[in-house]
Amino acid sequence: MNRRESLKAIGLGTLTTGFLIGVGCKPGEKAAPEVTDGKAAAVPGRMPEEVERENKIKAEKYFDEHEMATITVLADIIIPKDAHSGSASDAKVPEFIEFIVKDIPSHKLPMRGGLKWLDMHCLNTYGNPFIKCSSKQQTEILDEIAYPYKAKPEMAQGVAFFNRMRDLTASGFWSSEMGTKDIGYAGNAPNKWTGVPPDVLKQYGMENVKI
Repeated sequence: MNRRESLKAIGLGTLTTGFLIGVGCKPGEKAAPEVTDGKAAAVPGRMPEEVERENKIKAEKYFDEHEMATITVLADIIIPKDAHSGSASDAKVPEFIEFIVKDIPSHKLPMRGGLKWLDMHCLNTYGNPFIKCSSKQQTEILDEIAYPYKAKPEMAQGVAFFNRMRDLTASGFWSSEMGTKDIGYAGNAPNKWTGVPPDVLKQYGMENVKI
């Protein structure tokens, strides 16, 4: 199993827990309500308080520009563009992560703390924050925290952060329209009724009965 297939398993595993909204949508349908002027529009089946809460979350800003830039680089390293589909940022995964940490506040401190830890580790090692390190340096840093069973004990905070970042990235990508197309998810589709099969009619002696 290659890295993309492994991440797909992570993303689909998270989706089956009901962590995300809109998993049952068919490709092409919007998993989230339409947005007008930055606000979620009222749609059938949604309570006004739900729409109000979502609009409040969208109006808030948690990550600053540097943090969002770091999240974007990390997400695209985790799920880069390939011949089959676009990258995590192409699927709007950074925006998804920004929304999720506000919707589920328990993500806030671990994500912000993890981003700070990553920058400090890069500054101590290479003299630059993560996004200003070379691709080779970024890979070297992530290799230290991407494999929990191989990581050194002093990398525990980085390991915990990268696990969370990887889970959120996989969940965001494979719940997006791009991600559902990537896995070939067809969603619910109506069946075409062609009548009772001839062999079943014959079994019950009804082959000459019009239905």
